[in-house]
Amino acid sequence: MPEPQEKQEAPVDGSTAVSMGAPPEVEDDDDEMVFASLDEFYDEYLSQIVRRRVDGVRLAWCPDWWKHPEAIVRIAALWRAFEYLRLDSALGISHWWLQHADPHLAVLMHPLTGPFVLCSGPEGHTAELGPLPGNPSPPEMWDHPAFSVHASEKAEQDTDGGGSA
Repeated sequence: MPEPQEKQEAPVDGSTAVSMGAPPEVEDDDDEMVFASLDEFYDEYLSQIVRRRVDGVRLAWCPDWWKHPEAIVRIAALWRAFEYLRLDSALGISHWWLQHADPHLAVLMHPLTGPFVLCSGPEGHTAELGPLPGNPSPPEMWDHPAFSVHASEKAEQDTDGGGSA
């Protein structure tokens, strides 16, 4: 029986690995953030590894994503989760994809209900979407510590005898 040959793997430099989706390495300190800003995370990582056919019918995206508050918050959540989870060399990036990136990107890119629904893909931004409608709620509805830090403070004052000494 012939001897099995050792499998030789092609060398992968840092830039190739990152372009293939691997998180960039931090040389000095593992606790240091890889990306110093949300914009840097988007430009240098997220936009480079997430590649989709954005046609506005199956998937939507806005080149001016930073003009959409929901997109800013979701991409910031992706950035922070990425920075935390990349430190787990076993399952961190898998967890990031499955529990963070996939759900957020699905919402962001949804062509009918996502924040970019009125934008025309790579061509442009439309700012016609306004905030969700809402009527004022009765203030007493939120007088519970589960809904308001002020309710917690009020409850503590009530148990202390109604005021400070």
